[in-house]
Amino acid sequence: MVSDEFRTAAFGDRPDMTPRTPRTPRDQWLTAVVLGGQGRYAAASAFLTTLLKHPDPVLASLAASTLGSHRRQVGGHAVARRLDAAALARLTDGSGDGDRDGVDLLGARSDALLGLAADALGVGRLSTARRFIAVADGLGDVGWRGQVRLRWVRAEVELASGQPEVARPNAEAALRRARAAGAARHVAKSEMVLSAALAAGGGVTERVQAADLAAGVVDRAIELGLLPLVWPCSLLLVDLDPGRADEHRRRAAGALHCVLRRSDPIARRLAASSPWIPNTLVVPGELGQAGIRANSFTELPPDRVKVGAEASDRGGGTSLGCRKESP
Repeated sequence: MVSDEFRTAAFGDRPDMTPRTPRTPRDQWLTAVVLGGQGRYAAASAFLTTLLKHPDPVLASLAASTLGSHRRQVGGHAVARRLDAAALARLTDGSGDGDRDGVDLLGARSDALLGLAADALGVGRLSTARRFIAVADGLGDVGWRGQVRLRWVRAEVELASGQPEVARPNAEAALRRARAAGAARHVAKSEMVLSAALAAGGGVTERVQAADLAAGVVDRAIELGLLPLVWPCSLLLVDLDPGRADEHRRRAAGALHCVLRRSDPIARRLAASSPWIPNTLVVPGELGQAGIRANSFTELPPDRVKVGAEASDRGGGTSLGCRKESP
């Protein structure tokens, strides 16, 4: 059994919560999910690398696909692909036990397949991504989490294909399902994907809606400590809110600075060499293997990094704790 405390932090309305010390392997995995959502990749990897060797194939698979997701979020698609492939290979035939959050065989298979789809998308292999999505879509009832993640990846593939009009309904469906589940982190991510789809549509009304959505995500993500959502959403606002582009760019740099300070050496190396991480934000040589060009951010004490120039009601936020963490 997985305790409600860990479920609430991973998949509920308290993604900002730091759970007590996990005692069971499944609670350790959920703790890693929470830590990853906060951008604390070093701490998450400490749990996940141990769980990769767990004798339970479902748990080992979930650990591999979660670590793959964290690598992908810093631009390490090739490394993530190997982890997702290993996640899929660990699983046996079966249909799962109907866990409400997909912490079961079917949910693990969905995670691995959608991870492989996202990995393919990241290197421009859109046809391959679509094939993995189709297989994941044919799994049956994978629960709310698998449905939300499938809609995210499908929307992202359609955006990469130049079809924002197809991406939008997928993002909207993900948002509805995440809201129904009461999953705060998934709601914020769904809103970010929807903002990108609206922005790509190009219409004036859609761009205003996209800016409002993105600003709301930034504010909520800062409040909840979901730094992996702060920096890409702030970069969306650079385009959508050009009058405050410098502020949004500084916030993105500050949030990414925090994420990399909390990352393990592998994640830092991946970020430093990834084309997905803007080179205006990452400078090789600082922070060990990767650092941030963030102007005034780098002049602040290392345990306190300013995230925005000043508080604001649209994509603002003032500061976040940013302590370096080790696995």
